[in-house]
Amino acid sequence: MPVQIWWIRRDLRIMNNAALQAAGKEGVPVVPVYILDARLMQSAGERRKQFLLAGLQDLRHQLRQSGSDLVVRQGKPQEELRKLLSETRAKKIFAEEDYSPYARKRDESIRHSLPLVLVLGLTAVNPSEMVTPQNRPYTVFYLFQRKWMAFPFLQINTTIPVEFVPAKSLPSSVPLPESRGVPGFPAGTEEAEKRLRDFLENRITAYAGQHDRMDLDGTSGLSPYIRFGMLSIGQIAASLRATGVEERGTAAWLRELIWREFYQSILYHFPQVKDANFHPKYRRIAWRNAPADLQAWKDGRTGYPVVDAAMRQLSSTGWMHNRARMIAASFLVKDLLIDWRVGERWFMEQLVDGDLASNNGGWQWIAGTGTDAAPYFRIFNPVLQSRKFDPAGAYIRKWVPEISQLPDEWLHEPWKMPEDRLWNYGVIPGKTYPVPIVDHSLARDRALAAYKATLREWVD
Repeated sequence: MPVQIWWIRRDLRIMNNAALQAAGKEGVPVVPVYILDARLMQSAGERRKQFLLAGLQDLRHQLRQSGSDLVVRQGKPQEELRKLLSETRAKKIFAEEDYSPYARKRDESIRHSLPLVLVLGLTAVNPSEMVTPQNRPYTVFYLFQRKWMAFPFLQINTTIPVEFVPAKSLPSSVPLPESRGVPGFPAGTEEAEKRLRDFLENRITAYAGQHDRMDLDGTSGLSPYIRFGMLSIGQIAASLRATGVEERGTAAWLRELIWREFYQSILYHFPQVKDANFHPKYRRIAWRNAPADLQAWKDGRTGYPVVDAAMRQLSSTGWMHNRARMIAASFLVKDLLIDWRVGERWFMEQLVDGDLASNNGGWQWIAGTGTDAAPYFRIFNPVLQSRKFDPAGAYIRKWVPEISQLPDEWLHEPWKMPEDRLWNYGVIPGKTYPVPIVDHSLARDRALAAYKATLREWVD
C-alpha cells in the first residue's frame, strides 16, 4: 500500500497542521515520524527537552486513539528518513519548514537526495516573501509589520480527512524517552488550546495595559506551546483577525506575535546573527570578563531585587515574564558590561520556550547591536523599572522572600534603608541578602563609554 511520511519537527499537533494536511492530500495513509536528532537533543536545555518529550507522549496518545502510533527513530535525520523510505516505500516526506541555520542546512542536504516537501507552518508568512519592492529583507519592524498585516493568514482546511497507517503496519520504533514534564506547563494540544481560550475570553482585553506588569497575570503564557507547535501560529493569527485587530488588547498581542515573525525573518535572511552582532560597528565592544558578577546574575544575587526576582523565576520555572527578561538582560549587558551572547546562551539553557530567533533578537535588541534595536544609550534603570512594573512589590516578594517583609518604600532599593531598620526586618546586608554588586549610575557611565569607544573606532 502506498503511504506518505509526515516528519514531525516543531509541529506537535494533529489539527491545523499544514504539513500533515499536505501529506493527507495525496490520498494515501500517513506515517507519523519523529526523529530524535542527537545534535538537537544535546543542545537543548533540560526543561525544554522534558517539555518536548512530554509533548511527544501526548501526540502519541492522540495517534493511538486514531488506531495508529508515533514512529520514533534516533540518529541522523537523513539516514533515518532514507531507511524509512525503504521500509515503507513512501513516495514523499512532508515537513514544516524551519528557518534556523542548522535546520536549513539539514533540510537542503536532505532535499538533494530524498523527496522532502517543505510547507509553511512555523510562521504565518514565509520569511522569503517578507522583502521590499527592491527584494531586500525588512530590517525595520514597523515596515515589516505593515507588509505582514497585508498577507492572508494561513488557513488549514481541517475538513480534509487524514488517514494514518494502522499501528500494526507501522515500521519499527525506538522507545520514546520518558519525561516528567515541566511543572507549570503541562504539555500537549489540549492544554495549549485551553490556555488560548482562557486568554482570549478572559484576559486579552486587558493585555495592552497589563502585559508589562510583572505582578499581574497579564500575559498569555503560551510561548512554550507556540515554540513546539502545539498551537498553530497561523490559527492564532486568523482567530485574532476574526475578532477584530482594532481592539486595543488584541492589537497589542498580535504585535507581539509579529515580533516573533520578524525575528524568524531576520534569522532567515541574516543567519550570521546567531553568533555575531547584526551591526558590525559594535563588534569590538570591550566586554568585561567578570565570572563572579556573571554568577551572581545567574543565581539572582545581584542585590537588585527586581533583577534577582527575574533570575530566580527563570531558574525555578524555566520561564520569565517578558518585561523581566528585558530588565535582566539590560542589567547583564549594560550594568555589568558582559557580552550579550553569554546571557543569550544562559537563557537558552534555562528557558522552556527557548527559541533561537526570538531569544537572539531580544538580546540583540537590548544590547543595541541588533536590527531595529533599542539605541545603545537606552539603559534600563532597574529601580525605576521595578517601581513602574511591580509597584506594590508582589513579584519581588514572591521570588525574593528574604526581603519580603520590607515596606514598599524600601523594597525596590533596600540598600538605601538604614541598616538598623533592615535588621528589624531580619535583613542583614551582605549576609541574608547581598548589597548591590554594582552602582547603576557608575555602571551606566561605563557602558556608555564602552559603546562610544567602539563607535569612534568604527568611524576611524
